[in-house]
Amino acid sequence: MNRREKSKIKRELMNLEVQTRRKEKRKKELINWHWILTIIIIAFTLSMTLSFVSEVSIKKATLPISILITLIFICLGILFDIIGVSVTASEESIFHSMSARKVSGAKVAVKFKKNAEKVSSFCCDVVGDICGVISGASGITITSLLVKNYSWNILIVTLVVTGIISALTIGGKALGKSFAINKSNIILYEFAKTISWFYKCK
Repeated sequence: MNRREKSKIKRELMNLEVQTRRKEKRKKELINWHWILTIIIIAFTLSMTLSFVSEVSIKKATLPISILITLIFICLGILFDIIGVSVTASEESIFHSMSARKVSGAKVAVKFKKNAEKVSSFCCDVVGDICGVISGASGITITSLLVKNYSWNILIVTLVVTGIISALTIGGKALGKSFAINKSNIILYEFAKTISWFYKCK
């Protein structure tokens, strides 16, 4: 590599650093502290509610019911992760066109897309992470039931149950992200249409 090429690469790196600093500055100016406080309160309330429901239901549940509840929370986390990715990856112009033709759910889809960062944060971070924590806690109950009912080694059972829950969650989200990116517009539309139906019921 000669001096000219080295100098060119150095200038490009410096330009990249400048652009990054400008972007970071703009982002700092646009921080919505009201939204951050709101999402913290929502996360706290939702986490307590779901934890209470799962704790009460799993404590009295049999092994098959405990496994079913755990799977429900895993699937719920994957579903909301798909919705969050879809909102970010979808195209807003399509929904503006649909809204102009008064297609049901299109206006809600436009609102979601305009607030993609908030919707994605709620779906992926709040609901997704809460479901992950609760499914992990449910795994402890499943482990204790397996050890109690079958007298299996607690260490081995714990490792296997934890591994299965992690594999299902991570694998499901990995598949879900690919599906969400490829079908983002359809997923956002179906989700918005469902939400708009609730608006009509009010």
